[in-house]
Amino acid sequence: MKTLGNIIWFIFGGLPMGLSWVFIGVLWCVTIVGIPIGKQCFKLASVAFFPFKKEVELGGGAPSVLLNVLWIIFGGFMLALEAFLLGVLFCITIIGIPFGKQCFKLAKLSLAPFGAEVVRTP
Repeated sequence: MKTLGNIIWFIFGGLPMGLSWVFIGVLWCVTIVGIPIGKQCFKLASVAFFPFKKEVELGGGAPSVLLNVLWIIFGGFMLALEAFLLGVLFCITIIGIPFGKQCFKLAKLSLAPFGAEVVRTP
């Protein structure tokens, strides 16, 4: 069932959200200093493309907090806003509520991606 959810998600919401993560990651990778941030964007783009069967565990320490503050200013807020608005659109219908929940998970992740680890669930 989760595979079917990933396919439907990719068609109706995952493609634009994943491409947004990839685009922001490429912009960060243009600068030499931003390559670690860009690599994290690419890792989290896989969650945006196919979020079902994946959970995100938040963690990290002081370096993660510093990077998350920079991230919110230079790209994270727009990704969080995109995910939140798409989640609201999905939640208008009862059928879209599971997809809306995934959008809200990605919105939360968009605000604090550093120190986050992607874990596959069975």
